[in-house]
Amino acid sequence: MQTRVLTGITTTGTPHLGNYVGAIRPAIAASRRADVDAFFFLADYHALIKSDDAARIERSRLEIAATWLAAGLDPARVTFYRQSDIPEIPELTWFLTCVTAKGLLNRAHAYKAAVDRNTEAGEDADAGVTAGLYMYPVLMAADILAFDAHQVPVGRDQIQHIEMARDIAQRFNHIHGRDFFVLPEVVIEEQVATLPGLDGRKMSKSYDNTIPLFAGGAKGLREAVMRIVTDSRAPGEPKDPDSSSLYTIFRAFADAAESAAFRQALLDGIGWGEAKQRLLERIETDVAPMRERYETLIAKPAGIEEILRTGAAKARAIAGPKIREIRDAIGLRKAPLVVTPPPVQVTTSAEGSVAIKAKPHKLPRFASFRDGDAGFRFRLFAADGEELLLSMPFADPKAAGVLQQRIRQLGRAAVLREDGDTLVLELDGEAVARTPQAGDEVLAHLREALEQLATQD
Repeated sequence: MQTRVLTGITTTGTPHLGNYVGAIRPAIAASRRADVDAFFFLADYHALIKSDDAARIERSRLEIAATWLAAGLDPARVTFYRQSDIPEIPELTWFLTCVTAKGLLNRAHAYKAAVDRNTEAGEDADAGVTAGLYMYPVLMAADILAFDAHQVPVGRDQIQHIEMARDIAQRFNHIHGRDFFVLPEVVIEEQVATLPGLDGRKMSKSYDNTIPLFAGGAKGLREAVMRIVTDSRAPGEPKDPDSSSLYTIFRAFADAAESAAFRQALLDGIGWGEAKQRLLERIETDVAPMRERYETLIAKPAGIEEILRTGAAKARAIAGPKIREIRDAIGLRKAPLVVTPPPVQVTTSAEGSVAIKAKPHKLPRFASFRDGDAGFRFRLFAADGEELLLSMPFADPKAAGVLQQRIRQLGRAAVLREDGDTLVLELDGEAVARTPQAGDEVLAHLREALEQLATQD
């Protein structure tokens, strides 16, 4: 049996060493095991809680995706996606919100810290606190529970959120009478779960005290390492390794023998400048090969986008049925499709006998055709013959056929949005077909046809 492992990184800045050693490295190592089913995501919904800089979030999504791939993530082995490409996650967030106790959220570390800061400043306890910050633990629970993750590798500061996800899942399971959700377990790499930043606090994009993993190249890494705050002890004076950020970061990259040697050097009075140079060289040994791959990836964003869309399709294939199951459990079950009995034809023979024959009941249907030089398209017609969808052109008729089969399976999960005066059907974030016009009536008719197609299958 495989263990499903899930983790993600908030897209609010440039990936740093703390991200790498605390989440990316252990998660990728786990993904290479035959007994692991790995899920990795870009937590861009979470980013909106922390940043209102749209350009920063957009750039961060690309940089973090390239970082995971450069660090050795194999998208063919894992499920790699953007959080915002999975509409089932915000839907599940609301379902979980409705069973989550306010008292539980009041105890969340991030919220309590904000309240404490306001209290110390003489402000209202909730000044500047958004509902997004307050609800952060529920969104994180939805990230995990939507995929029935067994294990979640996180930094030590995130342990509470996994415990809250378990509490929320248990509450839902209890209310609705059976185990709808797997209870996740936290996975911590004890020595390197949280790295200190330039100022000694936790390395965090929120504090802008990070050591970038790839940004700025080798020069940027050197400049950051040389800015790590140290005490005033001069060369020759013993240094305390246990209070030194340099030693903590060094251990995250070195083996036991290397770490012991560096510790002894600090105790023997190595100068801080020389200690930083040794740390830089040890980090660069691991990072330089990954940096080269990163620069190749970041130069071709279209390739990264394709990988993420493919991953989203894999993720939704799991989250979609899960959410349909949850909707049924909480009373949002869709009424069964009422199929009108087919009309009958009554005939009377010359001898006076009566024959009753059912006429075939019409159902929605696809009609494929070649659209000149544009390629191959298809239309979806309702049972009454109304045209509901016209597909985008395909160079390969087989691709058009595959798309028809996927549409047949959508039912309620179909993603439809307005685009000007038409409705667009999306798959994996791409528009694949359009309606002749927009409007509630067209939308209702199209959804009914899609439900009928799904029922046929």
